[in-house]
Amino acid sequence: MTNNIPIGSPVRTQAIINRYFVKAKKNLGQNFLIDQNAILGIVEAADIHAGNQVIEIGPGIGSLTEQLLLAGAKVFAYEVDDSLPDILQNELPKKIGDAPLEDRFKLMLKDVLKADFKEDLAGFFDMNKPIKVVANLPYYITTPIIFALAESDLHFASLTLMMQKEVAERLEAKPGSKEYGPLTISVQTEMDVKVALEVNHESFMPRPKVDSSVVVLTPLKNKPEIENRKHFVWVVKMCFSQRRKTLNNNLKTLIPDTEKREALIKKLGVDPRVRPENLTIEQFIEIARNIPTK
Repeated sequence: MTNNIPIGSPVRTQAIINRYFVKAKKNLGQNFLIDQNAILGIVEAADIHAGNQVIEIGPGIGSLTEQLLLAGAKVFAYEVDDSLPDILQNELPKKIGDAPLEDRFKLMLKDVLKADFKEDLAGFFDMNKPIKVVANLPYYITTPIIFALAESDLHFASLTLMMQKEVAERLEAKPGSKEYGPLTISVQTEMDVKVALEVNHESFMPRPKVDSSVVVLTPLKNKPEIENRKHFVWVVKMCFSQRRKTLNNNLKTLIPDTEKREALIKKLGVDPRVRPENLTIEQFIEIARNIPTK
């Protein structure tokens, strides 16, 4: 098998699986992407050009990594599966342009949720230049990773993430829809959300039961003013604690005093019987301002 065949093609993926006795680990949410159009679509959605600095989360056997490198990126990858480093070392191109692989690619065996980005990337990335994140995220841990990236101490140029289609729908949801909730609000107060492409479940080996979407998250230039983000996120979660209840009922825990609660609802200009999914982000910010910090 020659390396002219992309890692992400079904035939090369199968050859790698056979050669290294690879088994997709369910507990790590592993599904290998075998659709070259989808892989190139992710690279295009992330707008990868020569010289870009990219953090990849969960490179697997390297199908996306390979195309990021070939597009000219310098890639720092986080992986938790210790059976994969040898595969990546052997299967990724030995040379990218004039540079040896080790100049353009670094792998760290570490859970990205435990990452200290500034410490981990020092010496490999130029920390004064923009950094992009590109990842095919495991379904079971998508939401914690999005929260961790959005609230990290690194200001990413963009996050291009493949995730379960249902989660993507929650990220781009509008008030009034059943998908609209705490995740929507937390992300949309930090990022612009754009669904770039849909990826069918048949594009993976083994096949998951659901389809995926590739979402591009770009930091907002003008973020809404939120005095205490941790407090804001907690208030939003409390407001959604019982989705089917009215705003008035959900606010009882936060504002036990009936007069104060009614005054706030009047200030928001909504019916007390409105449900939380019908409120705008600005209205949630106003609610948080009127509730004492814990």
